[in-house]
Amino acid sequence: MTHSYRAHYFHIVWGTRNREKWITPEIQPDLYNYINGIIRNYKGALLKAGGMSDHIHLLIGLNVPSKFIEIIRDVKSYSTTWIRKNNPNHAMFAWQEGYGSFSVSYSGIENVLRYIENQEEHHKIMTFETEYISLLKKHHIVYDERFVL
Repeated sequence: MTHSYRAHYFHIVWGTRNREKWITPEIQPDLYNYINGIIRNYKGALLKAGGMSDHIHLLIGLNVPSKFIEIIRDVKSYSTTWIRKNNPNHAMFAWQEGYGSFSVSYSGIENVLRYIENQEEHHKIMTFETEYISLLKKHHIVYDERFVL
């Protein structure tokens, strides 16, 4: 075979530092557009962004997964700077240090899209902490409860 073809999809989740409610509905659309631009710079695609005031969910597609860690680093770093610069009352904004990343098969994309779209309803009955731990368990990720959040 003379050509290689790849498609990799990831559901990525992380919270704000100390679960502070920084991501207001007023800044969400612009924040998601900004994140989309960062991912596009890596030749990736942001299929969906969503979340609540204390965390974010991204569904991204990449054809160069070797850049994954760089993308996460840049999305978190650049979006922090963007939020602080464009929202003066967010001068202390920060993301949590870590993140959760879950691979998604092509056939599972629609389920993850719906999951992200329904965050508001989902969080009427579940906290971010409970949601995050359930995602780790669902994907059989071993974690230390002392450091998970």
